[in-house]
Parts: sequence; C-alpha cells; structure tokens
Amino acid sequence: MSSVLDLLLAGLSHSIGWGVRGNWGHEHGAMIPGALSAMAIAARYGRADWQHRIAWFAFFGAMGWSFGGSMSYGLIIGKTKADTAPEIAYGFAMLFVIGFLWGAMGGAGAAMAAVLDSSRLRQFFPPLICVFLAWTIRDLADYDAPNWFDTDWAGVTLLLAAVAAYCAWRRRIDDACSLILTMGVGWWAGFLLLTAALGLRMTPPRSDNWAGCIGMTAAMFVWFHRRRLGQINRAALLTALFSGAGFSLGDVWQVLGPRTGIETNWWSLMEQSFGLLAGIGLYLAFRRYLGNCPPLEPETPHWSHAFSVWFLLVVVTYINISRNVSTAWLKSGALPESWYGLSAGAWFHLGYALLALTVTVLILRPGALVPENPLGKSQALYIVFLWWILLGDLSRYLPFPPGRMISEGIFFFNACLCTMLIARQESRHHRPAVHRFFV
Repeated sequence: MSSVLDLLLAGLSHSIGWGVRGNWGHEHGAMIPGALSAMAIAARYGRADWQHRIAWFAFFGAMGWSFGGSMSYGLIIGKTKADTAPEIAYGFAMLFVIGFLWGAMGGAGAAMAAVLDSSRLRQFFPPLICVFLAWTIRDLADYDAPNWFDTDWAGVTLLLAAVAAYCAWRRRIDDACSLILTMGVGWWAGFLLLTAALGLRMTPPRSDNWAGCIGMTAAMFVWFHRRRLGQINRAALLTALFSGAGFSLGDVWQVLGPRTGIETNWWSLMEQSFGLLAGIGLYLAFRRYLGNCPPLEPETPHWSHAFSVWFLLVVVTYINISRNVSTAWLKSGALPESWYGLSAGAWFHLGYALLALTVTVLILRPGALVPENPLGKSQALYIVFLWWILLGDLSRYLPFPPGRMISEGIFFFNACLCTMLIARQESRHHRPAVHRFFV
C-alpha cells in the first residue's frame, strides 16, 4: 500500500508542476515539476541517504527537466485535431518524440542525484553557476541574437563558452564539465545535421530546438554508457517512455474534450495528464533501477546544499512568479501601474529582494525553523516549495475567473492531497519529523 501511495505522490507532484508550468512556460517553468517529483521520491522512498540529499534531488531534478522546455509543441497538438489521418498520426508521433526527449533528460537529472557520489555531484555547481551568470549578463544586456530557425543556438554557444572558460581557469576538465560540454556539442550536432543540413522542421515556423535536444540526449546516453553508469541510462529510458506516452495519451483531452460540448480548460487537463504519467514513469524508474543501489556515503555539510535550497526557493520561484506582473496583474487591473513614483514591477522586485534576504538568513542560520531529522527536512522543503509555487500560480488569475476552476481548483485539491501523502505516518509508532515541525 505504501508503494502505491508513493507512486501516487510522485505522479501528482509532477502533474501539479506540469500544469503550473503550462501557465509560465519554457525552461524555467519546466523546473517546477522536475523539482517536485524528484523531492517526492527522495523524501518518501525510505532511504536516509536520499533524504540527506533532498536539496540536490530538487536541483538536479529541476535542471534535468528544464532542458526540454526549449521545445515547442503547440502546433503539433493542432496536428492531432486535423482532418486527415496522416496529419493526425504525425501529430501524435511527434508528441511522443517530444515527450520522450523531455523525459530522458529529466529522468537522467533526477537519477544523478540518486547514484553519483558526493564529490562528482559537487563538481557540477561551479560550472553551472558560471553558465547562469553568463546567461544573466546576456539577459541584462538585452542582447537579441540573430534568429536561426527560432532555436536557442546563442544560449547553447554561451554555455559552451562559459564552461570552456571555467575549464581553462582550472586547467582541467572534470566529469561535470565533460558531461556539460558533451551535451552542448551534441546539441549543435543534432541541430546542424537534422535541421540546418537535412532541412527537417517539425513545427515551422516555431522553434526547431527538438533537433538540438535529439543530439543532446544521444550525447548524454553515450556519456553515461562510457562512464559505466548504465543505471542512469536505464532510469532515463523508462522515464522517457512514460513521458512520451503521457504526451500522446494526454492529448486525448484536447482531441475529444471539446466534442462533448463542455466548455472548460481542456488544455490544462491535457498538461496535467502529461505530468501524471511522466511522474509515474520517474517513480517506476527509481523503484526498478535505483532503489536497490548501494547506500551512498554519509553527507557532510557543503555550500552546494545551501545553494540548491536557495536556488529552488528564490531563483525558481522568482523567475516564474515575476512574470505575473506584466502578463497578468497589470493587464487585469489587479495592480496599478505605479505607487509613490515606482512602477509595480519595481515594487515587486524590491519585495522579492527582501524575501530572498529572509530565505538566505534562514538557510545560513536555520535555528529552530528547520527540522533536524532528514525526513523532516525533506518533507518541509517539499511542502514549502509546493505551496509557494501554487500560491504564485493562483495569484496570477486575479480577479479569479470561474473558467480557471478546472485547472487551479484541481491544482489546489491535488496539492492538499500531496501534502497529506508526504507527511503521512509510517506506522502507529512513528510520526514523521515534519509533524513536530508544523505542530
């Protein structure tokens, strides 16, 4: 019974995250389901070594699922509602391909936190921070790269340059940099071969990042195989199969739903179904290939743990919720254009800066606010992030239109259920530490 509830928790966590991702979109939105499902599995699987790594599960789960956020599938869904059988078959087939690629990279990211030893995982943080800083500088400079099949070629190139510069400074290429560089080169190989050379376009005139993702995924599988990390590849493959099936099967809501004559948010039901099956696939991949892996060495405090929590609670929430200001609150009239000489956006940034400072202080000096028990810590991080993101999503639709009840209402119901599932008692004689934390 416990394993069934854990499977349900993983599936619903990913479903909530994926549904919310549909409101914000792109890579930053895709981090949400990746972090939630990875934390749900790590917290409830019963392995203390995974619970100690809960921050890393959140970080690498978010990173893995974010890669697929560059792919576009709106026009492909339109193909599944076409009038001819070839177009319909093409639409469903391409949905499977997109879901497969997304799940492969997402499953691998989460699996890395469960398999790699501490020293190898820690290697990823310095080069990734270099990449984040490079991307941030580009965004602040408001640089608009030339359009090349609407792809992220400039971002990938900047990633390769940032990691190469880091390696030159270190005068060595460790495993983390090797994987990042391999995947970056794989992206270019896939894009240049499939789109630039062969002229294959999946969703013209929309982005052809799918080609780069094929190359990136293939390079990832080869890298893990050569490093004899087959369990990560197998977990990624099973997650990919469920994710691909989820994309195709979930689209049934979009195809058949409107024919019922019921006017509701069929798109959200479709995306929540995507997430449900992908989360179930991730849980089954962990249970089949990773759950019996040898115990990992005891964790010692390291700055990457604190950084992962900060990244989750500050960066991931900010880059998503900040979009509410211009895309929702100002348009709906929920906020005025300015207060006391400052724009609504400026007030939001100031408020979030104060919130970020508060989170930073609590991370550095947790005191009595953070449970000492690893299970309690993992449960608390999951619950805080879940409701932070959910409230950010709910506030997006102010004033609240009745038509959003089928999406936001389901998110709320499932979040309540997930909160109860992750904090449930294991037996009559054991109460999770999170119980003591909140009561």
